Amino acid sequence: MSAPFTSTSLDLKTRAAGERVAGSDPKVKNTVEEVIADIRDRGDVAVREYSQKFDAWAPESFLLGAEQIADVMARVPEQVLADIRFVQTQVRTMAEHQLASLQEFEVETFPGVFLGQKNVPVTTIGAYVPGGRYPLLASAHMTVVTAKVAGVERVAAATPPIDGGIPDATVAALHLAGADEIYILGGVQAIAALAVGTETIDPVDMLAGPGNAFVAEAKRQLFGEVGIDLFAGPTEVLIVADEHADPFVVAVDLLSQAEHGPDSPAVLITTSEDLGRAVIDHVDRLLPGMPTRDFAEAAWRDYGEVHVVDTLNEAYALADGYAFEHVQIMTAQPREALEKMRHYGALFLGEGTCVSYGDKTIGTNHVLPTRGAARYTGGLWVGKFLRTVTYQEVRNEESSAMLGEITGRAARVERFEGHARSGDVRVAKYRGDAFEWMPQSAARKG
Repeated sequence: MSAPFTSTSLDLKTRAAGERVAGSDPKVKNTVEEVIADIRDRGDVAVREYSQKFDAWAPESFLLGAEQIADVMARVPEQVLADIRFVQTQVRTMAEHQLASLQEFEVETFPGVFLGQKNVPVTTIGAYVPGGRYPLLASAHMTVVTAKVAGVERVAAATPPIDGGIPDATVAALHLAGADEIYILGGVQAIAALAVGTETIDPVDMLAGPGNAFVAEAKRQLFGEVGIDLFAGPTEVLIVADEHADPFVVAVDLLSQAEHGPDSPAVLITTSEDLGRAVIDHVDRLLPGMPTRDFAEAAWRDYGEVHVVDTLNEAYALADGYAFEHVQIMTAQPREALEKMRHYGALFLGEGTCVSYGDKTIGTNHVLPTRGAARYTGGLWVGKFLRTVTYQEVRNEESSAMLGEITGRAARVERFEGHARSGDVRVAKYRGDAFEWMPQSAARKG
């Protein structure tokens, strides 16, 4: 990956697998196209067939009823429920502060000319919470709580079964977050059903939440027909560290994200060669004993990198070139990165902060841009569920006539005669001017 500076860096470890190519795997793309088309055509029947095929799950209804949810809540340990409530309070607090920062306004720009802005929530969303090997119940907090703070009326949540059964903790999280509907349904079939609708599932206006390659591809293909939060790929972590960092902590934090999947990049950029080599040694010692070694080891082997640069300014510039999802700053002055860096999904400052806090507990949203998308978008936040709309009102007749006159000239330069005439009629009505295209009876003030 090219760096936006000219100094020579020492690469202690680079990717064995080379650069990842952004885009969809043709097999994934074709499979998703077929599933979406089939669900459009056959509705619930197709959804049930795919759920049985992929998840061995075909209940009478995918929607959980009130009694089923009550049974689930009774089965979940009290400590788990307490922790869910704690985390959702953090997420809700952050979202509420974000909402308060979005100001509506109305301003009078000319006498009697009022322009305004309102923030109107999306009416209904589909919130997807991944399951399978890693039931990411934290995604319930991030999607549902944030949407509800924004004012979304209907949140239809979907999460896959686990081992042929209901994922109790995830359902509890969805319920406590305020989901209006909870479907035990996963994969492309869930995304397609929520987006296009079936006989028993009403369609939504927007899809949110992370997922595997098939879920991500389904969101990509359905974008436009419905809105989406963002395109997401494998989890990424990048750490910027100086000689003051603890190499053991750095190694642990790199592996904490590498365990997400075998294609999750874990990158260290440091000004200390000694620290870089120590981190590599720690990772090599830690990996054999990790319960998630099968993912973390492959990710570190194929997508792990360690770069040594001369200065922290070079480190920040190189990190910006990656535009990674998660960036940790483990330096003597971590807040310096707030001024020096521009491209990241989320920034984690200092040794006392880690990506896992953002993923699970601290309250900022963990649905973040990957594969360089941090160059042009941020992650999921309350504003993603809001549409900033404008309104206009002209109460003053002379102001309307003035705007009409200018509109007529501007529109005719662009050869939009119909637009021009909309301006003309107001000049005629409010100022009394005559226009050749208008009947004389219309060219009067009145």
